[in-house]
Amino acid sequence: MDRAAAREGDGVRSHPGAWWLWALGLAVIAGRTTNPVLLALVVVVAGYVAVSCREDTPWAGAYGVFLKFALVVLAIRVVLHVLLGGVGGPTVLVTLPEIPLPEWAKGIRLGGPVSAEGLAFALYQGLQLATLLCCVGAANALANAKRLLRSLPAALYEVSVAVVVALTVAPQLVASARSVRRARALRGDVVRGVKAVRVLMVPVLEDAFERSLVLAAAMDSRGYGRTAGLPKRARVVTGALVLGGLLGLCVGAYGLLGGGAPATPMLVVGAVLAVAGLWSGSRRVRRSRYRPDRWGPRELLIVASGVVAALATVLAPDGLGGSALTPATVPLTVPELPLLPAVGLLCALAPVVIARNGVNP
Repeated sequence: MDRAAAREGDGVRSHPGAWWLWALGLAVIAGRTTNPVLLALVVVVAGYVAVSCREDTPWAGAYGVFLKFALVVLAIRVVLHVLLGGVGGPTVLVTLPEIPLPEWAKGIRLGGPVSAEGLAFALYQGLQLATLLCCVGAANALANAKRLLRSLPAALYEVSVAVVVALTVAPQLVASARSVRRARALRGDVVRGVKAVRVLMVPVLEDAFERSLVLAAAMDSRGYGRTAGLPKRARVVTGALVLGGLLGLCVGAYGLLGGGAPATPMLVVGAVLAVAGLWSGSRRVRRSRYRPDRWGPRELLIVASGVVAALATVLAPDGLGGSALTPATVPLTVPELPLLPAVGLLCALAPVVIARNGVNP
């Protein structure tokens, strides 16, 4: 890599938490709509940012892996609808031979008529799940999960260690697959198609598990999860505060999304308890950080772009595209492009401009 490329790679180096929050904003959009036009736009935006802003790391190609997996999930959802049925409609495309089922399996069918309305409904649902997977893939391609662990509060250390190890599985699989394929290609063994999956699966999984064990051993040798000798009472109080705060946040979020009763007070109480538990738990671990990741203007702008895109979808009125977020399938209509959510989603492209112009020194 030459010096110019190295400087460019340093210019896109941002806090991993900023990329995950940005991807979470895109995931909120995908969770609020089944409009295939808007979902396709989310996939394009996530892919473009992932390709433009990724660093030269082994897991930089994670988005392509997640995109392929998303296409497989979409195909499985459509095939399951064709075979097992679901939403029907008057426009029958094809009628498959139907297998009669016993009385206790009433409501389930194997085969039968396949309508255009039901096929569109299955396609919309499958595309929604596929888009969520693409958002996760973009975050994996852009963020370093190991660096993210250093920024988490000490009260969540045990949980965060498990979460980070789980998050590194996909990047490690991508890196292992590349190294195994490169090694086999150097030996002249170039296998493609279904046979390649069968041949490469065992060495890829073995290498990924070995990387996970090395990561766990390295974390254990550096004292992850050790306590500072606090009494049992202090540990119990800290755990109770964190657990109570998380429960309060969950109940408040459920009430807010469901339109139920006191959602805001529960959110406030849960947030206060969670912050108190995190502050109390920060005394459990004494640790030093070498070159800690800091939040700067670049990170704040990246997060803001994802938040703006999510708010434009959540708060969109009917006249500006709110009514087009869930297109009707019975009767089958052509999906429209939601105006305000689409404009907000274009704001999620800001990380590309931020990375190229180098907001941070």
